[in-house]
Amino acid sequence: AYILPEKNNIIAIGGANVDRKFHIEGTVQFATSNPAHVTQTIGGVARNIAENLGRLGNQVKLLTTIGDDHDGLYLENNSTGYIQLDIVEKLKNEKTGSYSAILDGHGELVIAMADMSIYKQLTPQLVIKHEAVLQKASCIIIDLNCSTETVLFVKSFAELRNIPFVIVPVSSPKMINMPHDLTGVKYFFCNRDEAETYLEKSLETVQDYRDTVYNLLQKGAEHVVLTMGEFGVIAGTNEGIQHFEAVPVGRIIDVTGAGDAFVSAFLHGVLNDETFFEAVQLGLTSAAYTLQAEQTVRTDLTNDELKLWRGL
Repeated sequence: AYILPEKNNIIAIGGANVDRKFHIEGTVQFATSNPAHVTQTIGGVARNIAENLGRLGNQVKLLTTIGDDHDGLYLENNSTGYIQLDIVEKLKNEKTGSYSAILDGHGELVIAMADMSIYKQLTPQLVIKHEAVLQKASCIIIDLNCSTETVLFVKSFAELRNIPFVIVPVSSPKMINMPHDLTGVKYFFCNRDEAETYLEKSLETVQDYRDTVYNLLQKGAEHVVLTMGEFGVIAGTNEGIQHFEAVPVGRIIDVTGAGDAFVSAFLHGVLNDETFFEAVQLGLTSAAYTLQAEQTVRTDLTNDELKLWRGL
């Protein structure tokens, strides 16, 4: 069994929003009305990772900004139980972040719209208000809903205190918030689009992917994981780079949340004494099972269940 870390909480900093998903019935037709059914859930990369980690048995706090509105209340009511919300900042006259996605009949994303302007308020000045909590963290995770200034501030804060620091991108456009120097980053995750945007080059071959992981390591990251969807991941450290096959999936219901599930299970592994490469396998397993669920975060996720899925 895993022995959970004694050193206080994992802190996740970044997005927490309301997700609305429009599931198109039949073939997508552009420039016209498409029959669809709508589901509403809570989301946000940092929030999703926090819930996944909480469901796996870790103590997690979320640091984010939400509005003093109906969506903010909905988010709070549906995040308690697995995430500690005592350092969430509720702002008057601001709208809680929202994400609206259109999915085709196979669960693949067609287009998504995000209203994330509230995260401009997630500044270094706001973060430092919670210094007492942050400096005792067992790990600090940040997503790129945060500005470059905030990412750099938290990276420096964690590096000075020897706290494992994790960067998780949100999307290709958000790569503008990435620091150029990745020194002090314990774990960095990205997909193909995000890597292409950050490094300003196209990735076509397996060697391109390997070179990308190498280049990101050269920028200072200690561990890099490059996800490639159905082709698995390429992950590495300065001691070596390895390709991992994806876990086979019978039927994809919804791709939303699979990346967050990967990151969460991976971090759960490394924070509980799994090796880097064993943790990658846990991440791939959790991502595969999340692809087969309607929920962004599987409600049946537990540490024991993850081990059963993994065949342990």
